[in-house]
Amino acid sequence: MSHTIPVRKGEELDYEAVRQFLVKNFEDIPNEHLEIQQFPAGKSNLTYVIRCGCWEAVLRRPPFGPLPPKAHDMKREYEVINKLYSGFPLVPKPYLYCSDEGVIGTPFYFMERVKGITLDDDPNKENDLSVIDKQHISYLMVDAIVDLHQVDYKKAGLENIGYPNGFIERQLKNWITRYQKYKTDDIAVVDKVINWLINHLPHSHEATLIHNDFKINNVLLSDDLKQINAILDWEMATIGDPLFDLGATLSYWLEENDSELIKESLIMPTAQKGFISRREFLERYAKNTGRDVSSFQFYMTLAFFKIAVAVQQMYYRYTLGHTKDERFANLNSNVKNIMLYAEIQANRKI
Repeated sequence: MSHTIPVRKGEELDYEAVRQFLVKNFEDIPNEHLEIQQFPAGKSNLTYVIRCGCWEAVLRRPPFGPLPPKAHDMKREYEVINKLYSGFPLVPKPYLYCSDEGVIGTPFYFMERVKGITLDDDPNKENDLSVIDKQHISYLMVDAIVDLHQVDYKKAGLENIGYPNGFIERQLKNWITRYQKYKTDDIAVVDKVINWLINHLPHSHEATLIHNDFKINNVLLSDDLKQINAILDWEMATIGDPLFDLGATLSYWLEENDSELIKESLIMPTAQKGFISRREFLERYAKNTGRDVSSFQFYMTLAFFKIAVAVQQMYYRYTLGHTKDERFANLNSNVKNIMLYAEIQANRKI
């Protein structure tokens, strides 16, 4: 999210429609050439930077092709950040939501562009991060999710964005159903993982606001790496079990000694010496929140299963030709590897 590329083929926006919408709805738009570029990261909602002279903003829209029910809801995502912005400083400022599909073919919204640094996904790439830098960034991540889970979501007016009763049971059922709907290849371990999850279902914790995709490449760091400037991608935020959120975070918190199964499929910058371990992350979270994390093995296993299903959905869209993004071409191998790792996780504690 710290750099942009020319818009990928098949993901173009209607230039004239965007220009006319901006002129009609933003008084401070300069009368200069409009530039549209795309953020290359992410495989879900599409994100563009829109520049007109010194003015710039970020435009978010759903991906092309068929979408799962209730997924990629731009109105909901906009309303979450709009209500959260005044009380949680790590949310980008929302500008304007558009429900009129006649503009670019789908609902979309504009928000401020927050500048900052995202860590490169490749853990083998040389960088200037010291061990102290990596430890500090690790602690920033823990403290940010702790702060998020302490937000008074009722005071923020967000009590209606989720259904906390039966949250974990509903999540498990939902992800199993999704996998069955978008299945393409036979993966032998899937039934084992599903049965383990069903047989180890814990009682949900007290509900909090959860981000649902809080990972290190969804944060923008300050140039000196001393603070987080913004947390991005709020499309899946809801009210639910905070350990479900933490499980998602730590499933992407790869370690240097992790299996190649997962390191080849989820390339993340934390898989290098210097970042704190999942165990240290979990212990700091538990200490700062006072929450019981004794059932966390379930949440980690479910998190890996959920990632595999999400990747499967992306691959399914690719097989139907609804995206031409070549990053999707071999995602079926990633699905298998992540499912295999979910089975490994089911048989060991963090």
